[in-house]
Amino acid sequence: QVQLVESGGGLVQAGGSLRLSCAASGRTFSRYSMGWFRQAPGKEREFVAGITGRATNTHYADSVKGRFTISRDNANDMMYLQMNSLKPEDTAIYYCAQDRAAWGLAALSENAYRGQGTQVTVSS
Repeated sequence: QVQLVESGGGLVQAGGSLRLSCAASGRTFSRYSMGWFRQAPGKEREFVAGITGRATNTHYADSVKGRFTISRDNANDMMYLQMNSLKPEDTAIYYCAQDRAAWGLAALSENAYRGQGTQVTVSS
């Protein structure tokens, strides 16, 4: 059974940084693309960033390119999202995601498994 647990969210001022972490369990971690989605109040869920199983490829939403960096530690079944130069529009619940099929793309599928989420709030 796939379990994904996010941590690292919080309140930060605009221009600041946060690092989100995701601990995964239940399957052979390195086989699956991982990523982050987010959902702001009143908005649809959107893809933020993804990384392939062996970290050979990454993919980012245009809105976060150059500010966010996704990474993974396959030895410890962990994934991270380093968020710099945060903006108030980055405020959302951030969800860790794991692709359902092995060896997928960094973009992740819409039906990827997701965790419970962690709140990120950026004040202006």
